[in-house]
Order: sequence, then C-alpha cells, then structure tokens
Amino acid sequence: MTVQAQAHEHAHEEIAPRTRARMNRLGLWLFLLSESFMFGGILVSRFYLWGATRPHLNQMLGIAVTVILLVSSFFANRAEVAIKHDDRKTFFTSILATIGLGILFLIGVVGLEWPSSPVKPSTPGEFSVYGDILFFMTGVHALHVLSGVIILAIIYRLARRGHFSSTNSWGVEAAVIYWHFVDVVWVFFFPALYLMGTAVGPAHGG
Repeated sequence: MTVQAQAHEHAHEEIAPRTRARMNRLGLWLFLLSESFMFGGILVSRFYLWGATRPHLNQMLGIAVTVILLVSSFFANRAEVAIKHDDRKTFFTSILATIGLGILFLIGVVGLEWPSSPVKPSTPGEFSVYGDILFFMTGVHALHVLSGVIILAIIYRLARRGHFSSTNSWGVEAAVIYWHFVDVVWVFFFPALYLMGTAVGPAHGG
C-alpha cells in the first residue's frame, strides 16, 4: 500500500466516527422535534377544550412532582459531566439518583394524583372533558418518563459492564438529552394543568 493510500485510509477512519456522531445527533434532534409537535398539539388541545378554566387539582402535589423532576435533571447532567471526566463513581451515583427521582415522579402522578383526582376520564355513560385532558396529558408524559427511566437503567447496566468513557459517551449524552427534553415538556404541562385558568369543581388541595 502506498503512502498516499495509507493517508487516505487513515483520513477515512478519522472522518467516519465524526460523521456517525453528527448523524446520531441529527437523528436525535429530529426525533425530539417530532415529539415537540406531538406535545404541542396536546397542549393546544388543553387550551381549546378547557379554555380559561381548569379542574381544582392538588397544587401542592403538582409542585412536589415538578421539583422532583427538576432535581432529577440536575443529577442527569451531573452523570453526563462525570462520565466525560471518567469519574465513574459520581456517574453511577448520579444516574441512580436520576432513576430514583424519575420513579418518585411516576408514583406522584400515577400513584397519587390519578386516584385522588376530582375528575375522572370519560366512561360509556358519562363524558368528562376535564378528566380526559388531565389523564391524557399526564399519561402521555408519564409514559415518556417511564421510557426515560428504562433507557437510563440500560445505560447504567452497560456502564457497569465497562461501556462508556470520556472518549465514548454518546449513549449517556443521548439519554440525558432525552431526559432533559421530557423535563422541559413538564415545565409547560405543570402550569397548564395546575395554575392557569379559574379552578372549577370542588376544592382539592389548591
């Protein structure tokens, strides 16, 4: 093999990983863009169907789960920074904290808010626009949080097996970006559900 051919092959080997990284990032951001349209449509439905009103939900519970999710983003970012500095101890503790807080959020929404909500979804004999929107918004978001928890758990297990380092951290970065996205969505959902509009129906922890 000539020196020129060797140089060309070496350049190809150097470019390929960078190209894959750019394609991975582009694919992730396009996916998140499509998700943004979906969540945006759900949010528009809330304002169209509820108008300037909202059910009398437990605002303290809403604040609590919001704080939990925001704190989880701090630990997710901490995990990403740690792996990029090969600080595996901080990475493992931070990602476990993120997973734990994500589970707490799900318990708060699905385990506490749903059973105690003053409004319920529609049934064959009764229509409930407040209940349908509430359970649809929180349900779709909770499903995304659950998928994020599963992804982070997979990342944790792979890291335990020796994957990921300062030179190979894309998987962690992608998982954390997704987690931040889900958190940002809730930042918009929380005021739309718990704060904006005149509360109607029986008082419920507001």
